[in-house]
Amino acid sequence: MVVEENQNQMMDSIAGDSAITANVSEDEAEEETTTNTWKNTKELLILHLSKKLLHGDLDFRIEAAKEIRKLLRKSPVKSSARSKLADAGVIPPLVPMLISSNVDARHASLLALLNLAVRNERNKIEIVKAGAVPPLIQILKLHNASLRELATAAILTLSAAPANKATIITSGVPPLLVQMLSSGTVQGKVDAVTALHNLSACKEYSASILDAKAVSPLIHLLKECKKHSKFAEKATALVEMILSHSEDGRNAITSCEDGILTLVETVEDGSPLSIEHAVGALLSLCCSDRDKYRKLILKEGAIPGLLSSTVDGTSKSRDRARVLLDLLRETPREKEMAPLILEKIVYGIAVQVDGAEKAAETAKKLLQDMVHRSMELSMKSIQHKADISSKSNS
Repeated sequence: MVVEENQNQMMDSIAGDSAITANVSEDEAEEETTTNTWKNTKELLILHLSKKLLHGDLDFRIEAAKEIRKLLRKSPVKSSARSKLADAGVIPPLVPMLISSNVDARHASLLALLNLAVRNERNKIEIVKAGAVPPLIQILKLHNASLRELATAAILTLSAAPANKATIITSGVPPLLVQMLSSGTVQGKVDAVTALHNLSACKEYSASILDAKAVSPLIHLLKECKKHSKFAEKATALVEMILSHSEDGRNAITSCEDGILTLVETVEDGSPLSIEHAVGALLSLCCSDRDKYRKLILKEGAIPGLLSSTVDGTSKSRDRARVLLDLLRETPREKEMAPLILEKIVYGIAVQVDGAEKAAETAKKLLQDMVHRSMELSMKSIQHKADISSKSNS
């Protein structure tokens, strides 16, 4: 009887497991059916949108462009919808809408193309091949702030593809992006800096991307932003590029308000990459005409930040800061007081104080203390001069 009872329990358990398995299989089948239905629906929608763009009137095309944007905004990051829409031929009919006299058509096509290009390298290239750059240039010349901002965002996205950089540069886009630095919306200015930074990676044309006109707006934007931000890194990279290639650019930074001071502040407060570019920019100035720029750089209190860079900066920052400090000295040929020698002297003192094993750490602390004390003295000097000036004015 016990054996029979156990057998009955086992049979019930097996039957229960079979029922569960059957339910799971039914759920999986239902889920697969739902997925296939949604997939088929999406494919039909893509074909429908393509037909509306290719064969519909302007109102239908505007509606289709808006639906494309809506579809892509809701799609997962790794969705194939962008590629499938491109395969369905939606890009070529969207491009002519950019130059339509209908503002809604321009707006809708811009947003659709922008969403098609995001996270899809092939689509970026196809959009440029379809002739989108000249219409985008026309939009950048308009007085419509909203459209100009979208066109700048589109250029930013398209410029991320290496294959597009030369076409965008030779089409005359960079000067219009420079104009955005001064007259665009806040987002437009940010996107313009990033787009110019993308284009600067094209070594064949990097020297011709920017001119002296970009210096003042870039310095103003750098002055207003957080010095350790990614935006500051891009802005300082562009400033360094201009100053290393253009005499007019070097002249421009001395005539714009707080130009050199902003670079010095970036050396003091920037991220490692921002500091590297800011030191490089100051070095370009001093190398081009030491007599002209040495006093201007010293006047803004550059020494503490540069000393700190020789200790804590990137490899490039350290090398550049040492060379610049050497150029800033009263007699650059007298090597006995060069920063590298100073570091060796401090290291020797550290060895005597804490021994060879802890010398590097001690030397670093000593140098940091020297930088801190130098900054304090600089601040006291500045305050003293300000007090004297205040008394003389009163």
